[in-house]
Amino acid sequence: MTLYTTMASPVGELLLVGEVRGGRTVLTAVSMAGAKSLLVQPGWVGDGEAFAGVVPQLAAYFAGERGGFDIALGEGGTEFQRKVWGAVEGIPYGSTTTYGEIARRIGAPRAAVRAVGSAIGANPLLIVRPCHRVIGADGSLTGYAGGVESKRQLLALERVA
Repeated sequence: MTLYTTMASPVGELLLVGEVRGGRTVLTAVSMAGAKSLLVQPGWVGDGEAFAGVVPQLAAYFAGERGGFDIALGEGGTEFQRKVWGAVEGIPYGSTTTYGEIARRIGAPRAAVRAVGSAIGANPLLIVRPCHRVIGADGSLTGYAGGVESKRQLLALERVA
């Protein structure tokens, strides 16, 4: 069964989606209003209590009191996407890296930068899996599912930009 709740944040309302596995909620998506918003689907069940361990962590992040998360995350994605997402999860709070550097970290050729960008763009766990920390080689804030302005705000919150 897919569960969801929403929460207010400085970058707009967030939609949290998860499933109960082994008696705990596994977070499968975090979406925000923007270019690639996830919408509540028929059959999903609203259950704020199921996200009682997630919402306070996100609130602490937005308050500048937390740099990482201790949340059970859903798997999903292809093998390549999971490799890219693992590299993204390793980007420390308050820092950025480039798409090319992510390709290098996973052992992909330089020509794979576009594929890396596509995998990052398919990240269903915005903020929690910090794809907002990946920038263009020239330092530009390129693409973000929640919109480039949200990316700018998240990096400013982390005192990057």
